[in-house]
Amino acid sequence: MRRALMIAFALTAALPACSSQIEANTALATRWDHRPEAATWNAAMMQALRTDGAEMLALTPGDIADWCPGYENASEDERAAFYVAFFSGLARFESTWNPRASGGGGRYRGLLQISPQTAQYHDCTLPDAGLYNGAANLACAVRIAATAVTRDGVVAEGRGGVAADWPPMRDPAKRDEVAAFTRALPQCQDRLASD
Repeated sequence: MRRALMIAFALTAALPACSSQIEANTALATRWDHRPEAATWNAAMMQALRTDGAEMLALTPGDIADWCPGYENASEDERAAFYVAFFSGLARFESTWNPRASGGGGRYRGLLQISPQTAQYHDCTLPDAGLYNGAANLACAVRIAATAVTRDGVVAEGRGGVAADWPPMRDPAKRDEVAAFTRALPQCQDRLASD
């Protein structure tokens, strides 16, 4: 337990430095920008996407034109920034960006309302605060999403991709709201491969 605490502390201390490096290279725009934890959450997601989400970043999902038309020609950091923005939009519907949110009688926890059983199934590493730790919740979400997106070959279509685990992405109005936000991102603008 002491080791887990030390790791969680070290990660939390290092995240702001990672965030400034990422933001210098790639514009991050999120729906949770108004939250004081935004930089930490962004950095946690970017780090998780580069490691646990690498296979997902390498894939060009079949429905990507709905979410981010420029994704195919985007850099790895730009692709990761798309997913950070995507999950920030999803978190609005799951928790209204409240890392302490609890739903389903306590069965679902944190920003993206992940159950402890799902976290365990995906081998998520959690600090003492568990899924109520925003950065850990988001890193766990990357593991879950990477499995679903690579399995189904879509970001969120029908009950495939992210929609398999997060019901708001099955609701057309909610899906459209998140897609409108991500499509407007600079890295999601369609551009020629030679850019």
